[in-house]
Amino acid sequence: MLSRNLEKALEAYQRRDPEASKRVHMAIADEEHRQEQGRFIKSVIYGGLDGIITTFAVVAGVAGASLQPAIVLILGFANLIADGISMAIGDYLSTRAEQEYEASERKREEWEVDNYPEGEMTEMVELYESKGLSKIEAKKIVGILSKNRKAWIDIMMVEELGIVSSDESPLKNALATFLSFAIFGFIPLFTYVLGNFIPLLRARSFLFAGVLTGLTLFVLGALKTALTTRSWLRSGLEMLLVGGAAAAAAYGIGYVLSRIV
Repeated sequence: MLSRNLEKALEAYQRRDPEASKRVHMAIADEEHRQEQGRFIKSVIYGGLDGIITTFAVVAGVAGASLQPAIVLILGFANLIADGISMAIGDYLSTRAEQEYEASERKREEWEVDNYPEGEMTEMVELYESKGLSKIEAKKIVGILSKNRKAWIDIMMVEELGIVSSDESPLKNALATFLSFAIFGFIPLFTYVLGNFIPLLRARSFLFAGVLTGLTLFVLGALKTALTTRSWLRSGLEMLLVGGAAAAAAYGIGYVLSRIV
């Protein structure tokens, strides 16, 4: 656990406030960071964005072809379930693959440290020299680090292989992706579902679906700034434009194909 609050450090950086940054680094955090929730932010945001964009693209394509609202619901829900499961499986397998690769490389580093520590120390000295340290400074640092086997291997994993240890749960990541995809992907279908019970809404289902989708895309785009330091307004507008372009393309394809077929 670092001795500074990372959230406050990020806020200080975004404001470009050196004094605030100094206070954050000098103070010890009084509460644990929300690491568990933070691990799923990426899965939730990107799963939600993919869900709402792909589902609305289906809705736009069907609307462009002037097909019945029932077709929207059939294709929309089919996409929602099939794509959601596909994304969840992909997230699960990719996380597992990363962890298995990390574990295999760690075992190799451990074996090399145990069987040929001199070679590993030489590699570390070369790494630090490549970063601008003198040979004397590099040897001194390596001499200290090599006294702690775990720290030595951790640093070799990062410096030599670029691998940062992760304890993410593949199953939890997959579940977060699927739920986010399903929940946000349902938004473009929401007005069509209501249209079955409210006749006045049925004729304007696509319009209301577009408005709801646009607002949600903007909000999700703005939430992406939780992972970056970009402007929430710029990020929201960018995502709105990307989603709008995808929907416009789908609508156009549906319109053209309905006239050809």
